[in-house]
Amino acid sequence: MVKALGVVVAIVGIVLCKWVYGFEFEENGSWVHGLDDLNVTELSFSDSYGVSAATSPMMVGLTLIQGAAAKGAVCLDGTLPGYHLHRGYGSGANSWLIQLEGGGWCNSIRTCVYRKKTRRGSSIYMEKQIPFTGILSNNPEENPDFFNWNRVKLRYCDGASFIGDSQNQAAQLQFRGQRIWSAAIEDLMSKGMRYANQALLSGCSAGGLAAILHCDEFRGFFPRNIKVKCLSDAGLFLDSIDIAGGRTLRNLFSGVVNMQGVRKNLPSFCLNHLDPTSCFFPQNVISNIKTPLFLLNAAYDSWQVQASLAPASADPHGYWNECKKNHAQCSPPQIQFLQGFRNQMLNAIKGFSMSKQNGLFINSCFAHCQTERQDTWFADNSPVIKNKGIALAVGDWYFDRCGVKSIDCPYPCDQTCHNLVFR
Repeated sequence: MVKALGVVVAIVGIVLCKWVYGFEFEENGSWVHGLDDLNVTELSFSDSYGVSAATSPMMVGLTLIQGAAAKGAVCLDGTLPGYHLHRGYGSGANSWLIQLEGGGWCNSIRTCVYRKKTRRGSSIYMEKQIPFTGILSNNPEENPDFFNWNRVKLRYCDGASFIGDSQNQAAQLQFRGQRIWSAAIEDLMSKGMRYANQALLSGCSAGGLAAILHCDEFRGFFPRNIKVKCLSDAGLFLDSIDIAGGRTLRNLFSGVVNMQGVRKNLPSFCLNHLDPTSCFFPQNVISNIKTPLFLLNAAYDSWQVQASLAPASADPHGYWNECKKNHAQCSPPQIQFLQGFRNQMLNAIKGFSMSKQNGLFINSCFAHCQTERQDTWFADNSPVIKNKGIALAVGDWYFDRCGVKSIDCPYPCDQTCHNLVFR
């Protein structure tokens, strides 16, 4: 059992197939309800931001992009997309951080029709205010390098990592992620981002994948003399073989790419030699991104363990149930399989890590998304690699204070992890 830190978190479901209740998870000793199978994509909304009950994070209101509909930039159900913006001040008045929200994908008409009745597919259901914590915090004691920047969280309501462009009229579905992205950038430019003297595009989970795929495009919105970099948190989704020898995540991504018209917006340098689904996997893209990019990922990414490596479809007898709920319950062969996943991750970033401009923080934790959670981003007990935490590592890399290529020793050596335990 991990050490109790008094942190209470919650999961709100991200729909990839259907809602499945039936287990809970523990973050440093606090049990809460969770979602099973392919729905475990992120720790989301108020109780999951890794702040103590005594802390009152700043709440930031939702802004709908009023001109978006005329551009066809709409959520799955045709409603307006939106974002949350908190203005910068002082030395950060002309610095901009754009955080792309995560929340899985929908890969079929059925799953997208369900999704459009949730906050992941319609602004009707989006929270009108959300807390800004971690990398979005306005408190210098919680976010030392970016607290006074203009900080934006772009809401995710398309189901294809902000990169699809298609529709299904019969099902009344709009797959307009790319247009939402473009409309949001245009709107933010009109609100002062055109005067930015530095910018950072970041994202978590499906938003972390989007930050990779949109990184060079984001760079192109600014003059060459402006510092622009990108950060992907838990976006390094691997084209892995599951425990049954299948390709669960590849099958999911194939549905997303083919149904949502993703191909036209994928990098041409990848499509020149690989199929579109392969080019949706970041491992086939990251080495050719021209803009400085930082990869933050747990080596035993909780979402990928749950949904890609050992989903119920690959484990009909439930042999992995206890292991994927709590890593301490894994058998030696199961740990060996997970070490193989870590090795695949390290192999996938070899070429990427050769570039001096890129950054890495791969910690040997069972976690998923660590920038927006206050307890993992910057706190007294945050995860570290060689005594350096995530916020300091990202800041050192962004501001060129020093190079950051931090790769943890394999499990179970890291005692600073905030591991997720499910039940």
